[in-house]
Amino acid sequence: MTPEEIIVFVENLDGVLAVRPGPGDGSPEISWGDAFFFYAPDRVMPKATQPFATIVTKNQPGDEASRLDRPGAFRVNAAAGKEAFIRWTGHEPREPAEGDPGATDTVMAHPVYGSAGWLAVVNPGPRTDATVRELLRTAHRLARARHERRADSAAD
Repeated sequence: MTPEEIIVFVENLDGVLAVRPGPGDGSPEISWGDAFFFYAPDRVMPKATQPFATIVTKNQPGDEASRLDRPGAFRVNAAAGKEAFIRWTGHEPREPAEGDPGATDTVMAHPVYGSAGWLAVVNPGPRTDATVRELLRTAHRLARARHERRADSAAD
């Protein structure tokens, strides 16, 4: 899977706003080339809401363990929730992760946000293609449910 294939897949889910920072849009240079996915059926950038998934293409300060400084390396990240996290890692999100965060085509706890139930895959390939799509659909479903709960409570 390429980053572009993942972006197209996620953009085709209902209500998705894909944000792709780049030169001239006022975003910090460190975010250029990355992608951030929000559930925003009105296509307006939500306030005080984290993305439900991201694609990062380079190391970030404090997030170098995946070794995204390798040529062609990128990581897809999904807020897939506690249930999926436990299913894929075999442990609770707050428990320490094991394994190599730079391993490719492998589902693992996100090296920084794993404790919040985020999963990650560096350079998804044949072993994780279907899984990445499943995790992205799950993260999207959870984001949509959060959005609907907020909308319902705001209407009360």
